[in-house]
Amino acid sequence: MRVAALYDIHGNLPALEAVLEEIRRAEVDLLVVGGDALPGPMPCETLSCLQDLELPAKFIQGNGDREVLAVRAGTDSDAIPEPYRPMMQWVARQVTPEHAQFIASWPRTLRVEITGLGEVLFCHATPRSDTELFTRLTPDDRLLPVFAGLNVRAVVCGHTHMQFERRIEGTRILNAGSVGMPFGTPGAHWLLLGPDVQFR
Repeated sequence: MRVAALYDIHGNLPALEAVLEEIRRAEVDLLVVGGDALPGPMPCETLSCLQDLELPAKFIQGNGDREVLAVRAGTDSDAIPEPYRPMMQWVARQVTPEHAQFIASWPRTLRVEITGLGEVLFCHATPRSDTELFTRLTPDDRLLPVFAGLNVRAVVCGHTHMQFERRIEGTRILNAGSVGMPFGTPGAHWLLLGPDVQFR
């Protein structure tokens, strides 16, 4: 099985469409969208594109998706900094009831058996939190409790919008980067899994 992992699309439909074109050529068996499809400039168009995929797809919820739903329900948290609140409110107003139901159905984590890699855990930021930050430079001792006891060969995450790979006590940690809002080099970044790992 070959799996494409797309994270942090952030309503960037042109970037999503470009990546989907590459994925079609790569002949993947499954597409995993790892959270934060929202917020962003084209929320409804992005969600409609994801709903209409001709490829088998699974989704997990990111903190951005969760916060948009909270704003839409009138229960937004203090986690959204004041300068971003008008943008989040605008995105929440655009989201249709059907789209909101679609996002609300997404779990927080997902496990998939991938040829050559074994069982892989997909999460948005870390297995225990959709907002926890770490990078390739975060000390191992801080990350040991985060990735302990998962019983998987690899964990795929996003959230920091930067691709990287590292190992924590034998577990391969892969950050897929960001399709729609990369913090490193320009481009739409994603991950191809099976039988090995390709940063695309």
